[in-house]
Amino acid sequence: MSVSGKSSDCGNCFTCQTRGKTEWCVLTDEELEIVSQGKVCREYMPGEVIFHEGDDCRGIHCIEHGLIGVRKMDAGGNEVLLRISHPGDTMGYRSFLAGDDHNNSAEALEPSVLCFIDGSTVHSLLEMNPALGLRFLRHAAQDLNMAEEKVLQSATLPVRARFAHLLLVLKERYGVVDDNGSLDLELPLSRQDMAAMIGIRPESMSRTIRSFEDDNIARFSGRRVQVPNVKSLFDELDVPEEL
Repeated sequence: MSVSGKSSDCGNCFTCQTRGKTEWCVLTDEELEIVSQGKVCREYMPGEVIFHEGDDCRGIHCIEHGLIGVRKMDAGGNEVLLRISHPGDTMGYRSFLAGDDHNNSAEALEPSVLCFIDGSTVHSLLEMNPALGLRFLRHAAQDLNMAEEKVLQSATLPVRARFAHLLLVLKERYGVVDDNGSLDLELPLSRQDMAAMIGIRPESMSRTIRSFEDDNIARFSGRRVQVPNVKSLFDELDVPEEL
């Protein structure tokens, strides 16, 4: 069974800051009221599990606040981080719509608040507003494109380029670049999780970090990363700085 967090006061769906970038943006006021009455909000502390791989999928989770790691068990029985999810992201919708159990697990990486919308409410909303189903279909297509891009990167990009790309992606949410082009980044992930995200072993991650430090591309202290010139990360990718 899923591990439940602590109950929390739900935010107002009508004033939710993230709704505009979610599937739920197509709902009418009447339909939003249905969501507000039927949803349950819970708080999760770092390390708490929202749902386990193989759990019965009884609805959809929306992230109101925090950071969630989505993991899957590999052939050796180890949990591998697939991706991180942020406020506004919807979790479990593919398993729910397919009528399957959860095909991965979700764990809070920092204090988080999630809204759970039960299956009967979701089915009612899909019947009332077909545009909601189209939004979920678009989301599934985008997820598939991202998965294919990740496979392509793992097959074609060298490890250093993959790591530089990951740092550049993380800098958008967790980094600050000053006027001189220096990047100060607080990593939300462990080194083991970063290794999983770019498809390498933890020992390869350690070697890659050492090579970045030896070449003065970045300095690492715990989860803090300082990059003297963010352009050096783009140089690893051999692409312009528009990423």
